[in-house]
Amino acid sequence: MDPLHLRSAGTSLVISFNSGEAEVIHWGADLGSDLPDLSILTEAIPNSAIDATVPAGLLPQASSSWRGRPALRGHRIADGVSGLDFSVRLRAVHAATNGNSAAVVQQDTDAGITVESTLALHDGGLLELRHTVTNTGTTPFQLDELAAVLPVAPDAVELLDLTGRWCRERHPQRRPIHQGTWVRTGRHGRTGHDSSLLFAAGTAGFGNRHGKVWATHLAWSGNHEQFADTIGDGRTMIGGTELLGPAEVILQPDGSYTTPALFAAYSDRGLDGISEAFYSWFRSRPHHVLPAAGGGKARPVVLNTWEAVYFDHNLDTLIELADSAADLGVERFVLDDGWFRGRRDDTAGLGDWFVDETLWPEGLTPLIDAVTSRGMEFGLWVEPEMINLNSDTARAHPDWIVGPAAASHKDGGRLPLAWRNQHIIDLVNPEAWQYIFDRIDTLLRENDISYLKWDQNRDLTEHGHAGRASVHEQTLAAYRLFDELRKAHPGVEIESCSSGGARVDLGILERTDRIWGSDCNDALERQTIQRWTGVVVPPELVGGHIGPTTSHTTARTHDLSFRAITALFGHFGMEWDVREVQGEQREELKRFIALYKEHRGLIHSGRMVRADVPDDSLMLHGVVAGTAGSVAGAALEPGSTAALFALVSTRTSFAEQLGRVALPGLEAARRYRVEAIFPDPVDADYGHTFTQIRPPAWLASGAEASGRFLAEVGLPMPSLNPEHALVLKVTAL
Repeated sequence: MDPLHLRSAGTSLVISFNSGEAEVIHWGADLGSDLPDLSILTEAIPNSAIDATVPAGLLPQASSSWRGRPALRGHRIADGVSGLDFSVRLRAVHAATNGNSAAVVQQDTDAGITVESTLALHDGGLLELRHTVTNTGTTPFQLDELAAVLPVAPDAVELLDLTGRWCRERHPQRRPIHQGTWVRTGRHGRTGHDSSLLFAAGTAGFGNRHGKVWATHLAWSGNHEQFADTIGDGRTMIGGTELLGPAEVILQPDGSYTTPALFAAYSDRGLDGISEAFYSWFRSRPHHVLPAAGGGKARPVVLNTWEAVYFDHNLDTLIELADSAADLGVERFVLDDGWFRGRRDDTAGLGDWFVDETLWPEGLTPLIDAVTSRGMEFGLWVEPEMINLNSDTARAHPDWIVGPAAASHKDGGRLPLAWRNQHIIDLVNPEAWQYIFDRIDTLLRENDISYLKWDQNRDLTEHGHAGRASVHEQTLAAYRLFDELRKAHPGVEIESCSSGGARVDLGILERTDRIWGSDCNDALERQTIQRWTGVVVPPELVGGHIGPTTSHTTARTHDLSFRAITALFGHFGMEWDVREVQGEQREELKRFIALYKEHRGLIHSGRMVRADVPDDSLMLHGVVAGTAGSVAGAALEPGSTAALFALVSTRTSFAEQLGRVALPGLEAARRYRVEAIFPDPVDADYGHTFTQIRPPAWLASGAEASGRFLAEVGLPMPSLNPEHALVLKVTAL
């Protein structure tokens, strides 16, 4: 069987069949169109080893003497008894390509197992891999694991993944690659605050813009594992799998299971190259929310009411808030938690998705009319997957509340532990699913609602249906709920919020138009959260809001400029009682909202650039127009904005002066003008935004230089006080 070779955007994937099974022998730099006879790669057989070359298969398996983690695990069930021993020896029987897509079929007729693997190398270089296993035997087959894995090159010696907690999601951690298996397990029943958005292997010291990187992401919102597996001969595989509970997936004869997609990207230009591949894929999707620059709708300025009024819903107060928001230039007004029956705090009401008549005797219509008449869209908070025991729905249908797999609480069995006073509604139950669909569907049909903030505020750590674990089915049922509501209401946008950033993955992002990166609006915390979320997810899909002067979650106080600049590089909004913003601060906020509107087309279409700044007290990141992975065209007219950068100080530096900082990512031969635009450096108080050291002279009037000079030499930057930032605008000359 001839090898398969997929090529795109500087990446090659080569699959050989010389061993009899499908083996990925290269995933990395483009190899060109001319492949040699792949038999030259056959290695000598070492002492004390199997008498054959051991392939690192597309589905690594013990029957080929792979000593690492097998991709497929399971067992037969006959007469109600699980088999004690089951192994497969998959061999390739079919392989075909269609452009940059391929399908490989492998089977073991004796074991009664067939696996079809589909691969697509998208235009921007992002690889998408799925496996489908089919039980071709005559007895049930319990699937325990089906993983998607890929090899990395021997010079990949470091691992980078992300971890975190509530209000501190997606922080990086690094370690060297050693022999053995490094596993990141998520048993939250959702993606999890500590989940790694990407799992990356790379060359020593790889950074934002240097080094080779091989990175994967599992597009799944339920239990999962991501791992790196290094066997004794030094070969390393990285990949991911849905983490299945006992008997969650039992395939009857002719039954099939398809894995979540594993997305994978290779870059020889550091992590920014990984971002380019993901951004290109996101922005090529037919349903992607395009910015105005790409022929779509500009991402509207949002005001969310949570940190303004919390549960205190009063029509007059909310109309005052809408008036203040419209005056500032807000374009979408979102009413958060507290509008439905019995919801005065977080102990009651979830599951009763009826407008509370005691709060809203005329329904939501008076508020919606007030909002829309002021030129804003109206959005509403919902949490359809959860239920309070203190609700009419729970009292009427206790059997709809998820319990342990082994017991039914409606018959006296225990409930799982409560989380934020709430439990999970069993969407695997068709009646419960239909009730939730009907209630949300009715809300959308009876009200002029353009946007849903869809929350999910607890883990599914003990989750059962009909006497067995059911996180797998619950996740699919939730997906189906999103899909059917979107089909019924195609004009309604949906934000995925899950205690902030606990459900951020490409599975949920296939069904939503935005994610809430974190419940923390503290600008300092958000700098790291948004930076690492943005490695995979483009800024138009990441909500970033200005919170109150003193943070609700950390009690840290920041200037408006630092909070605003942090929120700029995302889908911008506010979560703040903006009625209290008056005088000079209100004018500053208005100027900034106008700045966002002026540049959101660039921010939401350009290429994200993150500099490798030696001083770790400083961050420099930005968006460059007209480059790879962009909706915008390659040509820039003179005088157009070529880039926006944020210079961010996170703490004091050991250096008295910052010295020169490079501005990477611009066209080398082109000349540019660089100027500071927010806050105004001429008006800035040197003892406030800047340290007492006077800023460099160019800051007052701008500087001109070529892209090559700016990238290689850079410009002297002002010494910022800790937790302050400066926006730099780069104009093409």
